Amino acid sequence: MYVGIDVGTSMVKAAVFDASGRQVAVESRPVALDIRDGFVEQDMDEVYAAVVEVLAALTSGLTGPVELAGLTGQGDGVWLVDARGRAVRPAISWMDGRAHELLDAWMASDVFRSVFRRTGSAMFPGCPGPVLAWLDRHEPKALDAAATALYCKDMVFQRLTGVRATDVSDASMPFLDPRTRAYDDETLERLGLGHRRGLLAPVADPVAVGETRGPGLPPGTRIADGPYDLPACALGAGVTRPGDGLLIIGTCLASLVATDVLDLEGGEPAGLHISTDRRGQWLRAMPAMVGTAALDWVLRTTGVRHEEVDALLEATPAGANGVRVLPYFAPSGERAPFVEPRLRAELTGVSLETTRGDLVRATCEGVAFAARHCLEAAGLTGDLAVCGGGTRSPAWLRLFADVLGRPLRVVEGEVGARGAVLAAAARFGVDLDVASWTRPTAVVEPDSGRAELYNRGYAAHLARLGEARGRARAGAGGGGAG
Repeated sequence: MYVGIDVGTSMVKAAVFDASGRQVAVESRPVALDIRDGFVEQDMDEVYAAVVEVLAALTSGLTGPVELAGLTGQGDGVWLVDARGRAVRPAISWMDGRAHELLDAWMASDVFRSVFRRTGSAMFPGCPGPVLAWLDRHEPKALDAAATALYCKDMVFQRLTGVRATDVSDASMPFLDPRTRAYDDETLERLGLGHRRGLLAPVADPVAVGETRGPGLPPGTRIADGPYDLPACALGAGVTRPGDGLLIIGTCLASLVATDVLDLEGGEPAGLHISTDRRGQWLRAMPAMVGTAALDWVLRTTGVRHEEVDALLEATPAGANGVRVLPYFAPSGERAPFVEPRLRAELTGVSLETTRGDLVRATCEGVAFAARHCLEAAGLTGDLAVCGGGTRSPAWLRLFADVLGRPLRVVEGEVGARGAVLAAAARFGVDLDVASWTRPTAVVEPDSGRAELYNRGYAAHLARLGEARGRARAGAGGGGAG
């Protein structure tokens, strides 16, 4: 049996797969987020305890041995630990906004753009660069007391094995030079963090391996650390051929396209280039803030239950009777395929005749338009896989296929945990049938008539978005990402 562990932002999961890739069992535990005044933190001991609990529950019912385990988890943020991997202070989540003023200053100067041109990473408030710089200014004693500024999965890996390491995927944001696959000292200096370089964990290339010391998994279980959740999902969905892509329809949208071309000069600085274990290949990633959270807000506001969404989508015509939604509801604005911290959602075309179905469909269409924008910016030319909570709505999946104008390969189950196992198997030289492990459960085809209608709707969406970005920048006094 093979175990995949996915340490998410609000949920820790572990799944067991057999040799053919069939998902045998899953265990999960929720973990809390401490959200206050733009600060978002997590208790590392709670997160680690949840990992141990799901592993203990999962493995207690197994009849055979665990061949190996793979570990993945949320990226970004800062997890400060001592030499034993214990917390120095609560973890700062990728959702945290405390460093937004620092990022604003970098965006107004040359720092933001120059870091992107060197690393391929467009910083946002919750990524390690701004967060570490904020801590250096406001909590230097915490940094002084720490041995390492880790990422989430790396904290868990150190506690499970005693190994201090990260991998090229997590290190891609924002300190790694994707050409050399090593930390870029010039970037650290530009961010005022040269004197803190010793806090960065050694980059294991390929991913680090170790043996568990317990608890949770049997002592001596072979385990690999990484990649983090976005590239792990790409592996679990079979997205490795250049041009192929993955759309994760979750709380936030994440669009990833495999590429063997590294272009750090062209286009607007946004998203990131994730280094992979396959040298000469990267994932061009556009991890947007928009996602199912936008629909959740509309459902709460209108009193519509999730189980009513499909019927409303079926009963409401494409175009939502003229209602349009720019679905940028996140308090921190948007980060892909552009960076606009002050962008906010807009609803237009609403009248007294507007129905709940119109609002729901317009929101679903707006999210799908945002996904198309991200995938085009990421360079999608090949097949597209989809996964995430949004795939549970058949009607919304058909809408996505129509807006994107292409078939969708639907991959179900714990895709990130599956990818973590595949990464571990490659690292340990275990031969698994990757095609079998990543086979889609369904393929959703677009409707040609609706696809043509949505081509026009997408052009109108981009025009409205351009106007909204202009208003957001004007409200900020003319600052922006340029």
